[in-house]
Amino acid sequence: MNSTFEADKDNLRYAEYVLGLLDADARAAVAREVETSPEAAAAVALWQRHLTPLALEIADEAPPPHVWAAIRRRLRFDAPAVRLPQASMWDNVALWRWLGLGATAVAACLLVLTVTRPTTPVAPPVVTAPSGPTTLMVSTIAGDSGVAGWTATMDIDRSELLVVPASPSVVAADRNTELWLIPEGGKPISVGVFPPTDPKRFHLDKALLDRLGPTAALAVSVEPVGGSPTGQPTGPVIAKGAIRAA
Repeated sequence: MNSTFEADKDNLRYAEYVLGLLDADARAAVAREVETSPEAAAAVALWQRHLTPLALEIADEAPPPHVWAAIRRRLRFDAPAVRLPQASMWDNVALWRWLGLGATAVAACLLVLTVTRPTTPVAPPVVTAPSGPTTLMVSTIAGDSGVAGWTATMDIDRSELLVVPASPSVVAADRNTELWLIPEGGKPISVGVFPPTDPKRFHLDKALLDRLGPTAALAVSVEPVGGSPTGQPTGPVIAKGAIRAA
């Protein structure tokens, strides 16, 4: 039997999907699984919660001037050029740079192996009808062709919505993609502007949380830079999808 092996392969595919490592065909295949399989949707949502914080942007921090001066002094950048007859290889700056790159690559490989390989076999999830309030919801936001452009995971307990690109549409440089919540029978409510090819986490205020549910939907429109100037979609709606419990 190879059920454990196949489960590991699927688990790795879902992690690679969240990290954006799959090609277009493989991403589209996983997006279809997310749309049709509660197990796949739950697995992708779990990987999004684990891995997406690693991709969040960190603000630049300028070091004090004396740090760079000390680095230049230690590496002898400002020293006059002197031809040494027998320079030690340990004084070679290029060597240290390559060693640093190699160490970074090894650390990245160890991280992937750690997060993608469980220490003990994991049984397939058992899907049962929810006995209490749903705290996690998902949506596959697809274009008219049916190809998923983005997947969205809504964590009600944390008041967060996470959008991850699947096969996003190409958007002009002078345009933004904007996410909308569409309650049943109501007008679209802006969730916010996001980069079409990068994950984006939104904080949901109470007004938006109260409108979430299986009768609502999500949609993506193309808007001017900064978002719609009217509070309603002004450009073409390029993708939409229903919200369902995960």
